[in-house]
Amino acid sequence: MKRRSLIILLPALLLAACGGGKNDGAKSDPNRLSVAATAVPHAEILEHVKPVLEKQGLTLDIRVFNDYVQPNLQVDQGQIDVNYFQTGPYLAEFNKAQNTDLTPIAGIHIEPLGAYSRKWKSLAQLPVGATVAIPNEPSNGGRALLLLQKAGLLKLKDPANPLSTVRDVTDNPKKFVFRELESATLPRTLGEVDLALINTNYALDAKLNPVRDALVIEDGKSPYVNFVVGKPRSDKDPRVQKLVAALRSEDVRRFMADKYKGAVLPAF
Repeated sequence: MKRRSLIILLPALLLAACGGGKNDGAKSDPNRLSVAATAVPHAEILEHVKPVLEKQGLTLDIRVFNDYVQPNLQVDQGQIDVNYFQTGPYLAEFNKAQNTDLTPIAGIHIEPLGAYSRKWKSLAQLPVGATVAIPNEPSNGGRALLLLQKAGLLKLKDPANPLSTVRDVTDNPKKFVFRELESATLPRTLGEVDLALINTNYALDAKLNPVRDALVIEDGKSPYVNFVVGKPRSDKDPRVQKLVAALRSEDVRRFMADKYKGAVLPAF
């Protein structure tokens, strides 16, 4: 009897082992879409369009993360359908480092990177030997250095290289000491460093106002657009198409303008 029961159970066990569970990814539920996002502003924007999508018969399952790695890994593994948190350069570097093939589906907004300080009220006040904290991943670290270069604080070997590192700094007149830290931790270092280059999503999460508080900030011409990202051919998924249409609507354009006051700019 026990042997016969085991034989009956084997197909079900094999099905589960082959991925027949709830994490099958994009094909799991035609009326539900899971989206990984960082809390601010991505999850807030998604919450704004959630009622619109519900009227279209699509339930948005928003999963909030406080890092940039897991949202990509979980989409790549099929545990989450798509994500919305990252720029094109970051995605390209992630794919290269992790041997993944995630693809940008649609550009939604720009979050200007800014430089913040609790010790100084202007860049001119930064002392010789000031400690400057920048993101430790290649795309955002390079982006921070480009912003410092644009502000006239340093020069880079290749002035246009978005993946420049501190080793590429050829002229550092104020002899900045760089600290490369995880992006999410940068707001918490403001009391310890002279200047920190912070992504707008983390700045907003820390109750900083990029337009008012940043000593220097990228303008609306920044190439660092935030994308909805998924596995290849995710753009053909009707659920994803509904999400993109909702995110690129005039309603969302107005929402960004009213809520973020220039700290988040539409890219459509």
